[in-house]
Amino acid sequence: MISLISLPITAHQLSTGYIIANLDQSGRITGEWQLGLTDLELVLGLDADQNGELTWGEVTNRRADIASYLAEHMHINRGQLACTTQFQGLERLEDHADAVYAVTDFSAQCPLIGTLSIDYSAIFDKDDSHEVVVNISDKDNTQSFVLDESQRHIKIDLAEGSGWVTFKEFVHQGIIHILIGTDHILFLLALLLPCVLIRKDGHWQRNPQLKKVLSTTVWIVSAFTLAHSVTLTATAIGWIVPSSRWVEFGIAVSVLFAALNNVKPIILRLGWLTFGFGLLHGMGFAGVLGELGLPGDQKLLSILAFNVGVEIGQLAIVLVALPILILLGKTLIYRRWLMPGASLVIGVIALNWAIERF
Repeated sequence: MISLISLPITAHQLSTGYIIANLDQSGRITGEWQLGLTDLELVLGLDADQNGELTWGEVTNRRADIASYLAEHMHINRGQLACTTQFQGLERLEDHADAVYAVTDFSAQCPLIGTLSIDYSAIFDKDDSHEVVVNISDKDNTQSFVLDESQRHIKIDLAEGSGWVTFKEFVHQGIIHILIGTDHILFLLALLLPCVLIRKDGHWQRNPQLKKVLSTTVWIVSAFTLAHSVTLTATAIGWIVPSSRWVEFGIAVSVLFAALNNVKPIILRLGWLTFGFGLLHGMGFAGVLGELGLPGDQKLLSILAFNVGVEIGQLAIVLVALPILILLGKTLIYRRWLMPGASLVIGVIALNWAIERF
C-alpha cells in the first residue's frame, strides 16, 4: 500500500535544482535531475485540490507532465550535434537542504568527440532567482557549474583540470551570495557606520585619527571574517548541524543589535561581539553553500573557494563603503543624523526579519 506523503508548500526556500551526470567512453551520459516540488508546483500546478499541500498521489499523477517539462527545458549537445536524451519520469523523492525534491533519471547518447554543452531554461520564467548546480564526471575528472537566469548555457571540457574549474565556479558563487545577502551586508554596514567616529561624553564625535579608524575597521572586519570562516567550514563539512531556523533568527538579531547599539551604545568595543555574531553568519553562509551542493571528491576545495569568494565580496563592500564613511564622518550632519538615522532604518528592517523568522 502506497503511503500518502503530505508536502506543505512554504516560502523562503531558495530555488535550487541539481543535475548530476556521468559521461562514459561510449559517449553515453547517465544522470539524475533534482527539482524542488515547490518549483514544479510553480510551473506545473501539481496541487490538484489546491489545498496548499502536495501529496505523493498528486505528484505521481503528473509523472508524464514532469518528464515532458524537463525534456523541453534541458538540451545536451556535443560539438554541433544534439544528444539523444530520454527522461524516465519521476523516480523518487529526496529530502535535502530543508526541501523535498523530485528526482528524475535521464540518459543521453552523444557523439564520441566534441565539446559538451548544456542549455537550460527551467523555472526561469516563473522565478528568475532559480539556479541549477551541474556536477558532471567522466572516468578522470569531475566539474561543477552553476547555471542561472543570466547564464543558461555552458560548455564543458572535461579534459580541463576539474579542480581549477570547480575552484573558479565556487569563488564566483561566494562573491555573488555575499553581494545578494542583504542581512550579511546590513550587519557589516551597521558595524562600519561608527568606525569613523569616537564616543566621548555621551556623544558621537569625529575621529580625527585616520590610523585609528583603519585599525578599528581592520579589527572588526577581521573578527567577522575569522568567525564566519570557522563556522562556514565546520557546518559545510558536517561537524556541526545547526537549526537553519534559529540560525536565520540569530542573524536577524545580530543585525538588530548592531544597529541599535549605534543609536544607544551598550558595547563600544565590538571586536569579540562581532566574532560571536560572525559565527552565526558563517552558519548562514554554509546553508547557502549546502543548497549549491558540494562535489563529493572536491568538497574541501569547494568550501575553500566559496569562502574566498565571500571574503572577496566582503572586501569589495568595505573598500566602497569606508572611504565614503570617512568623508561623511567629518560632517556634523553625519554624527547627528545620518549615522543614527541609517542605523534605525537597518534596525527596523532587522526587527521585521526577526519577527518573520521566529
